[in-house]
Amino acid sequence: MKTIQAVSYPVHFQEESYTELNNLINKNNYSTIFILVDENTFEHCYPKFIPFLDTNKTIELIEIESGEINKNLETCIGVWNAITELGGDRKSLLITLGGGVITDLGGFVASCFKRGIDFVNIPTTLLSMVDASVGGKTGVDLGVLKNQIGLFANPQMVLVDHQYLETVSEREIKSGTAEILKYGLTYDVNLFHQIKNNKELDISDLIFRSVEIKNEVVLQDPKEQNLRKILNFGHTLGHAIESFYLESEDKENLTHGEAIAIGMVCECYLSHKLLNFPVDKIHEVKGVVLSIYDKTNLLKEDFSAIMDLLKHDKKNVNGQVNFVLLNDFEDFKIDCKVPEDLIVESLEFYNE
Repeated sequence: MKTIQAVSYPVHFQEESYTELNNLINKNNYSTIFILVDENTFEHCYPKFIPFLDTNKTIELIEIESGEINKNLETCIGVWNAITELGGDRKSLLITLGGGVITDLGGFVASCFKRGIDFVNIPTTLLSMVDASVGGKTGVDLGVLKNQIGLFANPQMVLVDHQYLETVSEREIKSGTAEILKYGLTYDVNLFHQIKNNKELDISDLIFRSVEIKNEVVLQDPKEQNLRKILNFGHTLGHAIESFYLESEDKENLTHGEAIAIGMVCECYLSHKLLNFPVDKIHEVKGVVLSIYDKTNLLKEDFSAIMDLLKHDKKNVNGQVNFVLLNDFEDFKIDCKVPEDLIVESLEFYNE
């Protein structure tokens, strides 16, 4: 599988990627190599990874607790303290081995430590392979508000090895599938149709095409001034729903992909109301989503709390919530303003 060249770093695939990682380490003569994991990737992924690492440099392992709830500045401080206590300096390398939380937080930690040290992303979930590890976004949540603190910073390289998918649950695979659906609806409808038809899906092809799409978009708009905003489709409402369930003590958390899938159904409904997105395609999208994800019962008494969280979305300008909506598959419109009553209608449509 060929390497994809991003703006300043390569995305390597499968076993060839470890050769490239070892070449990078030897070429740059790093002082110490730090590997950031959580308890799950330490148990299941680290043993698969470490035999490929061919170096006599000092290797230090830093473990954080898993889950979106730990993607915060407090965890970052813990990692910065650990790096400092273990003798980290400007010539250190941080390798992130994990899902979206690890790659987002690890990239942020590396970018801020001593004003920036090199880092390499090794995503271990489908979500992080097709989205979080590529594109140069790093950051953490502020309370339950998603990705409020962060910056753009590129890794030295990204290594995508499908073997790590053997370590994750079916629910996590489904979570990552939501991001592939997003690429299908906004950019390449063939991806959507492949998932809809579900005939002997080739996960390696889906991953490669998803990375290719994200890279094409980011190369044209690295700082999300225009085209890159399409990568937020489903995320405006989806992030608010995800945050609501994250802060609700009496509700089970949703995965990122589960929340984004709901967001895409709702935003297809908004697209129909505001841009005449075909009604049959709304139901097509909803049908595909409900064939993959268990239905979430969005209670009407919770709508106001979800609406309040929308007001803190990081894409808002002058207090105005901005949506990415669809005229049709592969035909989008950015910075759409949506009346609150229609947003409520869209949540009710999902519930129907």
